Amino acid sequence: MFPFLIYWVVVMSESKNTSRQTRTKKSPAIKEQATYRFADELGGLEVLDAQYHHQNFSRHSHEGYTVGVIEKGAQKFYRTGGNHVAPQGSIILVNADDVHSGHSAAEGGWSYKAMYPLPAQFEQIRKELNAPCSSAPYFSDPVVYDLELANQLRLVFDTLEKSSNRLLRETLLYSVLTKLMCKHGKGRTTLSEPPKSQRQLALVKEFLDDFPSADITLQELAQLASISPFHLVRSFQKAFGLPPHAYQIQSRLRLAKKLISQGHRISDAAQEAGFHDQSHLHRHFKKAIGITPGQFAKHLQLKSK
Repeated sequence: MFPFLIYWVVVMSESKNTSRQTRTKKSPAIKEQATYRFADELGGLEVLDAQYHHQNFSRHSHEGYTVGVIEKGAQKFYRTGGNHVAPQGSIILVNADDVHSGHSAAEGGWSYKAMYPLPAQFEQIRKELNAPCSSAPYFSDPVVYDLELANQLRLVFDTLEKSSNRLLRETLLYSVLTKLMCKHGKGRTTLSEPPKSQRQLALVKEFLDDFPSADITLQELAQLASISPFHLVRSFQKAFGLPPHAYQIQSRLRLAKKLISQGHRISDAAQEAGFHDQSHLHRHFKKAIGITPGQFAKHLQLKSK
């Protein structure tokens, strides 16, 4: 047993090719698998090892960055206003809170390994290691071709899975994040005083973040921002990648996930987060996270053991 617990869950599903045109030989069942691990001593860093064929991730966002390596096949995904394809051996980079999606770009699906470091972890690197680059980075390139870095990421994933040596795990992780940040990261250009339109939209975003379960109308949100409903929908989507109602669903998913992790029943979490019922939560949870709320709860049960 590792002295520093790593919690994991394996999720598998099957789907069969039911085409009636091929009668001589049936296609084998297609299996999808997702293994999640969390390293407590690394700030609860989440690590994913997944193989997907039919999974189609809806547009969603994470509080942390997505840093992944495509091991087989290819993935097509939306990020930063456009669609991108990440082939085998490439690195996927998604900034924290960036809206993105994902599905297979190859007939046989795709497999990849990824981790989700938080902005605070990059800030810690900058402050404690005096990294020669800016603060928490912005990765402008959704797909990066860097063989050396990809191999270093693979070493990190392998070490987090197999080694219990805390010093080794921490050293490799923060070394690769430092290299990633300094080599491919850029600082965001921010204005000292954002224009009034941005401040108005920020009020709406903050409300949806702070009160995800609120049954609020578009008209009420528009009044909060002092703009017309039509202007709000168009401007909000342009600024944050999702229209207000879709952004509200993401906020509700984050709340539901938090409630489930705190031990709430799935049905109670669904209701408290503002979903119509448990099936409504189930549908959006699976599309955004890749597993069901029940599978996530099972993972938490393994975590507590």
